[in-house]
Order: sequence, then structure tokens, then C-alpha cells
Amino acid sequence: MKREKMSLILVTSLIGLLLWIAGSTPKASAIPAFSRKYQTSCTTCHNDYPELNDFGEAFKKNGFKFPKDDDVFVKEPPVLLGAKAQKEAFPKAVYPGEIPGSVPIAFRYSGNFTYNSKQPLSAGFLPRTDLFVPNTFTIIGAGSFGPTLSFWVDNDISSNGQNAAAGLGDGYLKVNDLGHYIGLPKDTINLRMGQFELDLPITQARTINLTPYDVYSQASIAGLQGTTNNPLAFGIPQRGIELGGYPNDGNFTWSLAFVNGSNNAPAMRNYKDIYVRVSQRFNLERDPSVRKEVQAAGPTGPRDHTSIRFGAFYYYGRNALNIGGSLFPGTSLPTIHEPFYRVGGDFRFKYRQFEWYGVGMYGHDTNVVPNTTNTAFRPGPPVTFTGGFTEAEYWIYPWMIALMRYDFVNSPTDMINGVSRNATRNRFSPGVQMLVRANVKVAFEYQHRWEQPFDGAGEFFRPNGFVSGIDFVF
Repeated sequence: MKREKMSLILVTSLIGLLLWIAGSTPKASAIPAFSRKYQTSCTTCHNDYPELNDFGEAFKKNGFKFPKDDDVFVKEPPVLLGAKAQKEAFPKAVYPGEIPGSVPIAFRYSGNFTYNSKQPLSAGFLPRTDLFVPNTFTIIGAGSFGPTLSFWVDNDISSNGQNAAAGLGDGYLKVNDLGHYIGLPKDTINLRMGQFELDLPITQARTINLTPYDVYSQASIAGLQGTTNNPLAFGIPQRGIELGGYPNDGNFTWSLAFVNGSNNAPAMRNYKDIYVRVSQRFNLERDPSVRKEVQAAGPTGPRDHTSIRFGAFYYYGRNALNIGGSLFPGTSLPTIHEPFYRVGGDFRFKYRQFEWYGVGMYGHDTNVVPNTTNTAFRPGPPVTFTGGFTEAEYWIYPWMIALMRYDFVNSPTDMINGVSRNATRNRFSPGVQMLVRANVKVAFEYQHRWEQPFDGAGEFFRPNGFVSGIDFVF
């Protein structure tokens, strides 16, 4: 008991020291690429980076340009690649474009300090504390090649202090307003190509949380129950092509993507998966003039509109297994084609300093097992799960945000295979984040987790833990 008390005092002292050092840091003058281009603060587009506010969403949708009067606000004019006469001469000349006036590169570093619950030795030794583990060091490049072409590339050049698991996150080219050529409203149809995060209701790649959403990490594995071995995880970028749009004021959005279905790995089968999402936002501002603007203005600067958004999504694919008899060598069993789908809904509510959102998902994978003679497959119990998360955020001050998050995944198959004690795995994660500067923050999160088995004698423990992090971009 005395040792645990001393550990708690040590943790508290370290946190206090971190806050004192961060609060004493000189004001940063190096800020990310778009802040340099427009000579503006990160808080123009982010309430709590990397989460976008209303203005940031409009900026992103507009091909990384200000929604109105972009030419007026740009402080670093682009380099023009051609003359206006080339536009008139097209297709007998290369269509003119532009590149950013300076190299649009930004960097992001994050590191975590962890304090873990005592783990049974039979489950393996796990240190109670780990002092500021380097999480990721990321290089980010983004910008526009003209009015309708934009790009984004981010790459973790270091992960976990080494280079393990580092690699490309998103890397895509986007073409805006294709519908213009057939008389449709602005941005009714856009095209995105490359490797990108799906049009998720709540982003995983640019979350403010220190840990990923559990349901986005859920994969369907039958284990002893059959052949299903589907690595698809919603939180990992996909390679493919996406059509989408947000006509008129952008309150209605849609997207349709054709992807490999193998996360960010090379294609593993010939046919592709399909992902569809639609959403509708209702602006609840009372003042009609404010409601029609891209953003509302508060006494401390930009703020989000009071609004509520509802959405739905559907993902369909067919997993191919036992190609060339790889799973069952020496048998005549054919290749397996197991259809699967994910379906869900979401909401997001914003009111002044308060924000509340959530996602629910149901997953279903067809599952087969070999017959008694190993000559054919017969239907097995499907692999299913339900899950989701909900999170509330409250801005105590513009620089201090309190959070409460709840994750759950209900997977009977995972329970049978020994992943958890019960079919439902749930996690409570209260936390607080503080913007020391617009581009520097510290974050704290406690995780109360589900019970996990650690031996074959029916013993369980909760791997609860405390995580804090430092995060800065420049």
C-alpha cells in the first residue's frame, strides 16, 4: 500500500513538472503549413487539433482553400504553372495550374507516459510505468494545385521510438466539383484517389484521443469456430477510389468508395469492396444570417454552429480464403468466398462549448467449416459483433477541454476464443486536454477496461491504466 502511495505521488509530481515546463515554454513561432500560408492561428480551423471545427471542415471540403475570398487571405501566393492563354488553348496546350509558394510541409510529434495496473506475473511482466514513450513522428504535406485539385500526404517516419509499423497514412489526390461540367451545384460530385481513411462518421486518423476507438479496430476472426479470418479494420486507411459530395451549403454529404478491402496492404483478391455513407446536418442557430455563414463568431474568435447531424453507413465485401489450398494443404477443398458487411449509424451534436457524438455498428461475416470428409465446406455459425462509442467534450476554457468516452464491443465469438471474460468488452475513458499553445498540448486519459483472461484456470484481471501525452506540430 505504501509503495502504491509513493508511485501515485511520483506520477502527480511528474505531471506537475510537465505542466510547469510546458507553461514556461516561449511562444512558438513555427506553425503548420496552412497557418504559414494564411498567417493565422491553428485555432482558425481547430478547436482542439487535430479535430476540425466548422470552419476547418469547410476549408477541407473546399480543397484546402478558404470558403470565401481565398485570394484576399493568402499571404504566400502560389506559383503559377502556365498562363491564362494556355487555358483558352486547351487541349492544344497543357492546362495551367499552380503549386504552393513554399513547400507545404508540417511535422507532428507525440509521446506518451503510461501508468499501468498491476498485472499478474503469469500473464507476463509489464512495468507499471513507462516514461514518455515516443509515439509517432509524422511528416505532413497538403495543399492545392489550383481551384479544383488538392492533395494530402502524411507519413509516420518513426513509430514507437523506432521505425516499427511506420509508414504512409493518407496519400491522395482529390478533384473537386466534377459536377460543374454537367450543371450540378458546386461540389455535388468530387473524386478522391489513392490511400485514404474511409469517410468515417468520426475520424480515427485525426482523433484527439490518446487511444483508438475499439469498434474501429474490431476484426472478425472465427478461430476454433470456422474459417472466417477477416482482417478488415475501419480505423486503417484503404486503397481505392471515392466519389462524394456536399452540394450547396454542405449540410448534406454523400460518399461511395471502391476499395481493395485489405486495409493499407496490397490487394489480396480480384474483386473490390464497396463503402457508402450519407449524412445530414441541421443548423440550429436562431439568427438566420449567422446560420447561412460558414462559421459563427464568438467573443474569443471562431466557434462552431449549434447543430445536430445524423448519418448512416454500409460496407460490403467478399473475403477470399484458401486460395490454392493454402489453409488446407493436401485436400481438395476449394477457394472460399465469404460475404460480409458492416452497417451503422452516427450522430453529432454541438452547442456552444459542448459537443456530443456517437457511432454504432453491426458486423456480420459468413462462416463455413469443412465437412467430415474434407471434400467440401458446409455453413458454420456466422461471426457477428455489435459495437460503438460515444464521447462528450466540454470546453472549460478555450484551452482546456474535459472529455468522457465510452467504448463497447459485443462479440460472442471473441469470448469463446478467450479474448474476454464476457461477450461485451467495454471501456470508460475520462480525460482532459490542455492547449499550452495553439500548436502544443498535453493530454491525460484514464482507462477502465474489461476483464481479460491470463491463464487457463479461469482467472481474470482488468488492464486499467493512465495515459498522458505531449503533442506538438510545427
